[in-house]
Amino acid sequence: MEGDREGSSGDTPTGGDRGGSGDPGPTEALAERVYQVVAGEEDERSCDAIPDKACVQVPGNFLLNALNGAATKLAEQLASPGLVLPWLLGAVGAPAALVGLLVPIRRGGSLLPQLSIAGRIRARARRKWYWVGAGAVQAAALAAMIPALLLLPPTAAGLAVVAALAVFSVASGVGSVAFKDVMAKTIPKGRRGRLLGTRATVGGLLALGAAALLRTQVAEDDSLTPYLILLAAAAGLWLLASALFAGIREFDGATEGGRNALEEARAGMRLLRAEPAFAGFVGARGLLLAAQLAGPFYALQAQAAVGVDAGNLVILIMASSLGAVLSSPFWGRFSDASSRRVMMAGGIWTAGTVALALGGELLPENQLGLILFGLVFLSSGFAVAGVRLGRKTYLLDGAPERDRPLMVAVANTAVGVLYGVAALLGLVADRFGVSVVLGILGLMAILGTILAWRLPEADRLIHGD
Repeated sequence: MEGDREGSSGDTPTGGDRGGSGDPGPTEALAERVYQVVAGEEDERSCDAIPDKACVQVPGNFLLNALNGAATKLAEQLASPGLVLPWLLGAVGAPAALVGLLVPIRRGGSLLPQLSIAGRIRARARRKWYWVGAGAVQAAALAAMIPALLLLPPTAAGLAVVAALAVFSVASGVGSVAFKDVMAKTIPKGRRGRLLGTRATVGGLLALGAAALLRTQVAEDDSLTPYLILLAAAAGLWLLASALFAGIREFDGATEGGRNALEEARAGMRLLRAEPAFAGFVGARGLLLAAQLAGPFYALQAQAAVGVDAGNLVILIMASSLGAVLSSPFWGRFSDASSRRVMMAGGIWTAGTVALALGGELLPENQLGLILFGLVFLSSGFAVAGVRLGRKTYLLDGAPERDRPLMVAVANTAVGVLYGVAALLGLVADRFGVSVVLGILGLMAILGTILAWRLPEADRLIHGD
């Protein structure tokens, strides 16, 4: 299904026909200029796969979506389940077992419920309000952690944070389904990868600043106060992101075909059987999780090699953020040309990063120390950004409007199950060592690259040859 467009590209509004009468206001002019610079369009606007009336709103929607991404990326850094939340739980004396649950709950919890919500989102002609509501819930979940950490005893505080994070993650899953559908309705093909790249780049730059601030606070203040302020700031950023997303001009979409969770699951299984290319994409995406799963094991390697303290850990996070900043513009434009090849490149880069990390163990007493692992995390930032942008753009461009919410939900639910299985990697590391786990993840990246190579291009995902 090619979308709701009628007519040819010659019917696309251009120049002074893009909406309204008279000169554009300052906000519209800014949005237009930002869009021209980032998307590389001057006088003619290509609006493949979205209606003509939505084409008029592309510059404003592009700017709002980019600002929304900057706010959420910074919020994710400020309340990172891989750094800030574990640090907080450790500071209040919560059990280590609770700390170990943070990342699986954050990642898997946001993916598993999506199949049950896709049908409800499908029944709404405008889906942005699901994201807006989800953002507000995420803000409330982060804010609820603050009194729990201040007032409850250690174990109860840890349980409260884990419970709040579970709520946060489910809301994130709802927002994820809505986000992809709204983006596909409001941003034309050929510009989605650039938008995702812009979100990641701006968010990465802000994350660099946040990491530098965090390192300063860690060095100068051992109390909980700086971290509670970070949680409050992250909650505020999620509210800001919700307000920005609410401003997106979304037009009505198709609503037929909505199903309940059981019907959605059955429809998802039928889709996987009927569309081998989509099943291949789900498999490739699952194997390419290696890019994200490797991060904690790189950190364990670094800690064993150089005794990473808080300051060094933040330096590694800054290296990872820098990798995303440097690579996202390239990955974004590359994704608009061939998102399948970006997935392949991300998989190869992941395997190379694993090899670099394993090679560091061959050095006598790891003489390169923090420099080596800074390079590992810099390279990891490249790999994660490539895999993420490639698979997002591939599904956005390949999924027809009618099946898009279902396809997003099926893919995310399958990956959520894999995140649960991936929790066993920690047991493997305890039994056989971190190097064995990294070897497994490197093999996964190679297999994922092969599966991505066998996929059709995104425009032939459904009934592709």
